[in-house]
Amino acid sequence: MHSRVAIVTGAGSGIGQVCAHALLKEGWQVVLVGRRVEALEAAIAAAGADAPRGLAMPCDVGDEAAVAALFERVRERCGRLDLLFNNAGMSLPPQTPDEVPGADWRRVVDANLNGSFYCLSHAFRLMRAQQPRGGRIINNGSISAHAPRPGSIAYTATKHAVTGLTRAAALDGRAYDIAVGQIDIGNAASAMTARMAVGVPQADGSLRAEARMDLAQVADTFMAMVRLPLSANVLFMTVMATQMPYVGRG
Repeated sequence: MHSRVAIVTGAGSGIGQVCAHALLKEGWQVVLVGRRVEALEAAIAAAGADAPRGLAMPCDVGDEAAVAALFERVRERCGRLDLLFNNAGMSLPPQTPDEVPGADWRRVVDANLNGSFYCLSHAFRLMRAQQPRGGRIINNGSISAHAPRPGSIAYTATKHAVTGLTRAAALDGRAYDIAVGQIDIGNAASAMTARMAVGVPQADGSLRAEARMDLAQVADTFMAMVRLPLSANVLFMTVMATQMPYVGRG
């Protein structure tokens, strides 16, 4: 097995897939994680010549026992872990707080917050015990980790909480050579943001289309963080479509 091993959650499509492909292209062995094995296998096949270094391991990151089993399998199969990209997440249709059912709230918390913690916790356990010790963890935050969109209370609250995970884990990781950072992404062109090209609610109550950027720019930014030695860390990085409403969006 290759000496550098990465786990990418939410790797079956979008940001997770392009970042997994970028890692494969640079020689990493990559464990692609997601709910549907068919999507993971398709993502690996799409890597072409780099596909043999990809491993599909289906897992619901909101299930604590499933995450524990995933990391044990990675330990047994790969021997170590050098990088975790905590990317899996979900959002809800725009709703005011009184319109969000408790069950939907819990689904978002499980996917975005609990899943990120479970994966980060198990990555810590591997990274602090292995030799050479240490590794890098990158959490996928969001522009919403800093400024909300209308009708996004569940997504926004969990992404703010992910920022707390990042800050606390970055501090706790110092003693074990574990570098923890966060990439906050705004309007990357994926299936999740397709509606932005048509029109999404704005802070002033209007409905307007928004600029999006190519997923390749996200992968480039992600890899800039990955390539740093463990002696250096990007704590927070924001990459966004230049013309999207963010600064002062209300």
